[in-house]
Amino acid sequence: MKFVIAREALLKPLNLVAGVVERRQTLAILANVQLVLDGQELSLTGTDLEVELIGRVELTTPPESEGEITVPARKLVDICKSLPDGSDIEFNLDENRLILKSGRSRFTLSTLPAADFPSVEQSDNGQSFSLKQGDIKRLIEKTAFAMAQQDVRYYLNGMLWEVSEGQLR
Repeated sequence: MKFVIAREALLKPLNLVAGVVERRQTLAILANVQLVLDGQELSLTGTDLEVELIGRVELTTPPESEGEITVPARKLVDICKSLPDGSDIEFNLDENRLILKSGRSRFTLSTLPAADFPSVEQSDNGQSFSLKQGDIKRLIEKTAFAMAQQDVRYYLNGMLWEVSEGQLR
């Protein structure tokens, strides 16, 4: 896995994905973000085993090689934020280390195999619907007060959505 990406192109999806990564995790891999390079598309995935967030960015230059790996999310965000505006970042996977280069800066991050990264499974028997953002926001605001925050009865910490023909309750 070897490619070059602009700092600004990487920073926005990385910040979004790293937001779901927990600071205190039970599994070491949950502190990581998964990087998957397929063609000219870089996918970044973060999860806390309840929520999975995927950000995608197109590379402007073709990569030298494709691949996938996981790296510590917070460290990667901190490195990207510390680099100057307009800089390009070169990613190079060397065995179990990811080497980042930008200008005279060089960083080495430890990695974990992408095969160990958990993914939220897609269900074939799910339902889908379309709704305006304002409508769903209003529904959540009117009912969110009744949800528990940290009840041991975990089913009280969420919402029940009933979807029927033309109606969401």
